[in-house]
Amino acid sequence: MPTQIDAAPLLERCFLFDATEDSYEINGIQGEIPAWLRGSYYVNGPSRFERAGMRCKHWLDGDGMVSTLRFTDKGVRFTNRFVQTTKLREEEAAGRFIYRGFGTSFPGDKTKRNVMLEPPNNVSVYRYAGTLLSFAEQAMPIELDPYTLESKGDYDFNGSISEITPFAAHAKTDPVNGHLINFGISFSATEPMLNVYEFDDKGEMLRRRRHPLKYQHSLHDMGFTPNYVAFYLSPLIMDFNRFVNEGVSVMESLSWEPEKGSTILVAQRSAKTEEAFRVEVEPGYCLHVINCHEEGRKFYMDVFEMERPIYGEYQPIPDLFGTAPACRPVRYIIDLDTKALVGRIAMEYDKSPDFPAVDSHRAGTELNDFWALGIGEFHASGRKFFDELIHGSWKSNSIADVYRVPREQYLGGEPVSVFNPANKDEAVIICEHFLPAEGRVEFLIFDAFNISKGPIAKLPLKHMIHAGFHTSFEFE
Repeated sequence: MPTQIDAAPLLERCFLFDATEDSYEINGIQGEIPAWLRGSYYVNGPSRFERAGMRCKHWLDGDGMVSTLRFTDKGVRFTNRFVQTTKLREEEAAGRFIYRGFGTSFPGDKTKRNVMLEPPNNVSVYRYAGTLLSFAEQAMPIELDPYTLESKGDYDFNGSISEITPFAAHAKTDPVNGHLINFGISFSATEPMLNVYEFDDKGEMLRRRRHPLKYQHSLHDMGFTPNYVAFYLSPLIMDFNRFVNEGVSVMESLSWEPEKGSTILVAQRSAKTEEAFRVEVEPGYCLHVINCHEEGRKFYMDVFEMERPIYGEYQPIPDLFGTAPACRPVRYIIDLDTKALVGRIAMEYDKSPDFPAVDSHRAGTELNDFWALGIGEFHASGRKFFDELIHGSWKSNSIADVYRVPREQYLGGEPVSVFNPANKDEAVIICEHFLPAEGRVEFLIFDAFNISKGPIAKLPLKHMIHAGFHTSFEFE
């Protein structure tokens, strides 16, 4: 057995501290921020892992905190606040953890209605229908003030969803019409169901479609095009009865069963002229979809495909990714007429990339470029964390542009890509940079098409924040 090494020194300093809420103008900016970059960047992620001597086991169990950078002609303002959930309010009042988490169970812990998680709202954050929504798994989104980040309560899309509606954390917005698309799994032991929702740009539900499933798939993400939605159904199966009856966490209720195979489910968004169909692929695991697009009657689905699930690598805090699986960008090509898989293209980069980002204003159409985080120390045998920013190209079928931080430094948060509205050949990438030896965090801005050159600007914060998950940017 290989000797365990610490490939992520000081990583504990990025997780085990008390998060601070604040709002201030950023001083000491280094480099130059493009004059066209005006608007708000948002990131959501877990930000509290310890209470009263108790520690969360899993990265997904920390309380949600949203941070924003507001770029104006006068400078950049940083604001961060906890997302106020039932879980957060009750645990603050009790001074201890009382609710079961995705990967952490506590003696005598509680669940919602004795059958559901009362989750932290810590996964994603998007502007929609004139407001800002923070999303969690299997829960209603929470409305936030776009500027102060004050929590305003559950957002129910004008009464069309409730706290028992299966609703995922990885919603997508169609840039053509402003529609929000989301899904949710009904974890029935006998009739599991994939629910697909579409809402217009005013918050009204347009449709809800239900697609029967053979298994209780654990599913985090989806892809869409103007006409279709697509889901990579991995054989990571949820035993809902274990979660309810044995008092274990969601993580402990999941099982990897590759003998059941993987499929891609494709369904029409609006018209019902075709039934949803499935194509079989080699057993693999997909947490995140990069993008989907159509070319004539060919459907393209770009994903990050792993050898096995990644959730087990999100624990124990702070010793993450100890045995992270190999992961590659993969493009699947499906014939919409024959409903058959006609191509699979895989890139060579295997350093467990995650948090893919594309030009959100052209999502669902053909896109050559994507960006993501990678683990440069992937082949080391000890704990690891993200230390590379990568730029992939489907035209060259390669990851040819890479930026890596020095040892004892890390990157976090989905590296949001922001394109100049007046020049689609000009874009920047924004992501978090952690320097635990110095006890500080900064945001980095890169030329999106030359990230290996290093950041064009650095925005230092006054205090530490935790590594985020999903991000977004809204021009103003």
